[in-house]
Amino acid sequence: MIIGGGPAGYEAALVAAQLDADVTVVEADGAGGACVLHDCVPSKTFIASSDVVTNYRDTEEFGIHSDGLEAITVDGPAVHSRVKRLALAQSGDIHAKLVKAGVTLVKGTARLGEDTLGHTHRVRVRPDEGDGEYAIDAGTVLIATGATPRRLPTAVPDGERILTWRQVYDLPKLPEHLIVIGSGVTGAEFASAYLAMGIPVTLVSSRDRVMPHEDADAAMAIERVFRARGMTILNNSRADAVKRIGDGVEVTLADGRVVTGSHALMAVGSIPNTADLGLTEYGVAVGPGGYVTVDRVSRTNVPGVYAAGDCTGVLPLASVAAMQGRIAMWHALGEAVAPLRLRTVAANVFTDPELATVGVSQADVDSGKVPARQVMLPLAGNARAKMAGLDDGFVKLFCRPASGIVVGGVVVAPRASELIMPITMAVENHMTVNQLAHTITIYPSLTGSLAEAARQLMQHELE
Repeated sequence: MIIGGGPAGYEAALVAAQLDADVTVVEADGAGGACVLHDCVPSKTFIASSDVVTNYRDTEEFGIHSDGLEAITVDGPAVHSRVKRLALAQSGDIHAKLVKAGVTLVKGTARLGEDTLGHTHRVRVRPDEGDGEYAIDAGTVLIATGATPRRLPTAVPDGERILTWRQVYDLPKLPEHLIVIGSGVTGAEFASAYLAMGIPVTLVSSRDRVMPHEDADAAMAIERVFRARGMTILNNSRADAVKRIGDGVEVTLADGRVVTGSHALMAVGSIPNTADLGLTEYGVAVGPGGYVTVDRVSRTNVPGVYAAGDCTGVLPLASVAAMQGRIAMWHALGEAVAPLRLRTVAANVFTDPELATVGVSQADVDSGKVPARQVMLPLAGNARAKMAGLDDGFVKLFCRPASGIVVGGVVVAPRASELIMPITMAVENHMTVNQLAHTITIYPSLTGSLAEAARQLMQHELE
């Protein structure tokens, strides 16, 4: 029994079905859950539209003459329509895959009922259609209910001027001036996309830089790009309240300053969807903030009850959610399984340029928590980057001081989400900088900088 059909739920269902289990998935929104229908897939599709506009930037440098960005118009409703259409198509593909695997899909909600025989868990299912609530007894239950945008009492979204990131695609037109509250990953991604579309953007950041939990060099490089392209960034500025004023919004900061715009986007984090699952009554341990407590094979404290994805608070990435779900089923159904290893998980921020990371962080190294040598190469010295006019970005590589084993890396570049893969493979497979350095790369290519960074670390090692 799987409650939630997002990446954690549907990937778990496919594994369980492959292992001949009788699988039922209960999902309120549709196959793929909020990730596919409202969050990750829609936001990245929206960003893809902004990337098209970005390609028209500074064309004169390449000998291509045009009227520049001023001549480009972005049809907001058309962009939003494409976002929704592709999200529904992706959901449909997942639905078809689950049905083909023999999974039973129920559109509705569910909660834990009672422990019937000490090893069977009764789940109360309330379908959107039908004769009301009914019970399903399951030997294994997976909680995969995800999370929802956090709402502040002093900045209540109305879906028209004060928005969560799930509501932007319902706007009849693009904002005239967008104020983004929150400079974490979500806030930075939307601020970057709207800025690329030619929308004036003010980013309110409560910390001294955007994306405070990311690599400092990378975050500052992206902030410099944001400012150079005209974004207004208010660092060390906390928003106390957001209210609608006529055809616009008024944001009051903690220091008394007032910022006005046409729309405000609230990007102040998420809260887990665990309140109505009957977890506490059932005895499932829930930690601070409502996150379900799990171990590295996705077990809760109740035998036979597992949890995966954003409702666990382990790492809010679709890739991690999917792996947590798979691990849960492999473990529950008796397959050999390795515990979740977060050190080998690559993450990406879909700003322009993108920011990708894997393995140990600069903070780990600087604090002495992880001994490592490092090198950072600006992309400006890369031949392919010169051809593409890429002045911003870099490659950073970390390795063990003695053995030279690659333990982490950072990439700031267009399509950093693709460039991080060689570093991720190196970290996962305990490769050394010598092995990476002796790998022949395409010339010219951005991946050449990865091999060059490894060569510099190898040279340092020989010295």
